Amino acid sequence: MLLSFKRAGSLARHAGQRRFLSIHEYQSVNLLNSYGIPTPKSIVAKSPEEAYTIAQNFGTDRLVIKAQVLAGGRGKGKFDNGFQGGVQTVDSPQQAREYAGKMIGSKLITKQTGAAGRICNAVMLAERRDPSHEYYVAVLNDRVTQGVVLVASNQGGMNIEEVAATNPDAIITTPIDFEKGLSKSTALELAKTLGIKEGGQEEAADIFINLYKIFKDKDATQIEINPMSETVDGRVLCMDAKFGFDDNAAFRQKDVFALRDVSQEEPSEVEAQKADLNFIKLDGSIGCLVNGAGLAMATMDVLALHGGNPANFLDVGGGATPETVKKAFEILLSDPKVKSIFINIFGGIMRCDYIAEGVIKATKELALEIPLVVRLKGTKEAEAKAMIEESGLKITALDSLDEAAEAAVQLAV
Repeated sequence: MLLSFKRAGSLARHAGQRRFLSIHEYQSVNLLNSYGIPTPKSIVAKSPEEAYTIAQNFGTDRLVIKAQVLAGGRGKGKFDNGFQGGVQTVDSPQQAREYAGKMIGSKLITKQTGAAGRICNAVMLAERRDPSHEYYVAVLNDRVTQGVVLVASNQGGMNIEEVAATNPDAIITTPIDFEKGLSKSTALELAKTLGIKEGGQEEAADIFINLYKIFKDKDATQIEINPMSETVDGRVLCMDAKFGFDDNAAFRQKDVFALRDVSQEEPSEVEAQKADLNFIKLDGSIGCLVNGAGLAMATMDVLALHGGNPANFLDVGGGATPETVKKAFEILLSDPKVKSIFINIFGGIMRCDYIAEGVIKATKELALEIPLVVRLKGTKEAEAKAMIEESGLKITALDSLDEAAEAAVQLAV
């Protein structure tokens, strides 16, 4: 299977807009509460001593401590210090301090983080509430209806993709009128259909209605509550929440985007964003610098066909300057796994001579030692090729995409 087919969804999304902001669980809880959506009481701690003090004054010893890391599978994760599990039950302030000490400052490794893991800078202490039943609820954009839908299931607390595969009838999709939102009657009917007990249907309906209000007000791309629990004492509570926000709305959602935690992101991607570069780190050994998302994915395909593995997706766009190209080189070279660099440029809006100038500048100033393969076609192509030839630098310039890709793969061995 071609490489870009495997990653098409992720890469295409990033190509149009670099990222969707995610926020920590404790921040999500605060946002839910600000819209009147009920959750278990919870407080964030950023040190073991703070966790001890919070637990001491919480009002109950029956607590849960959760590592605040932007990744799924925290409960089954393992910290780089050997401590197992990013979600633990706590029965005393001393235990809260002990667990917080093992979590804070360490990296949690889950199925979603990869082997490197992600740093845990805080923990959330929450009261333990006993569920009698768990549900799944999400508000998201639906490509089929080209509108917003509320997706719900009475099989919460598990991977919703597995539910969809094994029991699709257990998933209920309700379209939402963008302007009017979800009506109370529709929300109540959904609560009844899910099997929520009569005493909790009103509370569940209000949760559904207010989730959409957050979605619209805050330019969210997705809100996922898994699980929403019906508790043994008759309450309906959102036990865990994940939010995604459209970064195209950052200019009008300053309060939300102020919550961004760059420590949870790949450092090279953060640096690329500062330079207005569309960059996604991958696991290969061939650094790629391309203009245009489609050409970038096609380039990765050709590298894969010749037995190579790209180290990144990098689209410099149509307005790159020599300085931008140099910055792109710095980001590529920050990855010790990169053994060769392949530059593939089609000069439409982009001028090939600008790229050539940036390549020459970067090669000289960064004392480039790894092999560099360049393919330039289009606007100012002849001038660019002449600049590279006259530079006297060790740069392999080829016209054929196949030949260039094959050369980049061989040089990375």
